[in-house]
Amino acid sequence: MLKEHLRLKDVTLIALHYVVFGSVILYFGRDIFIPLSFATLISFVIYPSCKWFEKRGFKRMTAILVNIILLLIVLSGIVALLINQFVGFLEEWPLIESKVMESLKTFRSFLYESYGVSKEHQSKFITQMFNGSGSGAFEMLRTMISASAFSTVLMVLIPVYSVLILYYREIWVKVLLRLFPGERKESIDEILSLTITAYYNFIKGMGLVYLIVGILNSIGLLLLGVPHAILFGFIASVLTFIPYVGIMIGSLLPMAMAWITYDSVWYPIGIVSIFAFVQYLEANIIFPLAVSNRLNVNTLVMLLSIFVGGLLWGMAGMIIFVPFAGILKLVADHSTKLKTLSLVLGTDTSP
Repeated sequence: MLKEHLRLKDVTLIALHYVVFGSVILYFGRDIFIPLSFATLISFVIYPSCKWFEKRGFKRMTAILVNIILLLIVLSGIVALLINQFVGFLEEWPLIESKVMESLKTFRSFLYESYGVSKEHQSKFITQMFNGSGSGAFEMLRTMISASAFSTVLMVLIPVYSVLILYYREIWVKVLLRLFPGERKESIDEILSLTITAYYNFIKGMGLVYLIVGILNSIGLLLLGVPHAILFGFIASVLTFIPYVGIMIGSLLPMAMAWITYDSVWYPIGIVSIFAFVQYLEANIIFPLAVSNRLNVNTLVMLLSIFVGGLLWGMAGMIIFVPFAGILKLVADHSTKLKTLSLVLGTDTSP
């Protein structure tokens, strides 16, 4: 009994060391790992299409470049649509600002009449608040500029990394064989094939889900007469990748816009009703039909992946760590040594 206890303690310490050192490496090496991770996921998505082109006589590099260019065109179209909507939003900012000031004036009068808070005290509090936040405004601006510069570099690096990963894919398979010498080549090939196929189907299905949910959200907001319905509808759609919390965050901006525009509480209530109905359709009808081969990761692991990814890599980690958890689940499902990990990550609730 004592030997088993000591062995379990040693295994726990080894696992803890791996977690700590792995987290340190991921955190300090995030500038290297973030573009590589995005490139790897993109490679998984376009690999089946590249194989299709290669079977029809295209050279490997030509097939890869065609798919990368097509993907960039689609993404550029989506970004251009959202930018167009955002520019329209900025053009109405003076009107929105006047509405906000009017609402603030009404709220200050309410505080004075209902609670006796003088306008001098309110002005003093607002001044202190702005002075406190103003000290961090420059730091926030510098962070935004730095993030924009880093994003520009990523826009160049990620496609290049994706091309090289796909072009030299046999080399990476040989590397995996050397990293896991105990596994048979057929087993590794099978796991890679299943991982790529499952992730490709998952991304394809999720893209369809986001498109349908964004259209339904936009139609609902257009029927209510909310300005910039397409922008708000698709932002809320994309934020649904964060379970439960994302849809609430996505509804805040259109609710505020509707309240400012129409000065009525019924419009925000209508937005909540529309988003709740669309969310119900997404969870019970759209997602099961569109995502036929989903990455079966339980909600707790998904939330932890988002949280840990946010701590280590910021917004990029919140996006990347969820599919990586799903890929880890697929690998664990097909490895006899990782069955316990498969149970931890999975959704099987049978006794």
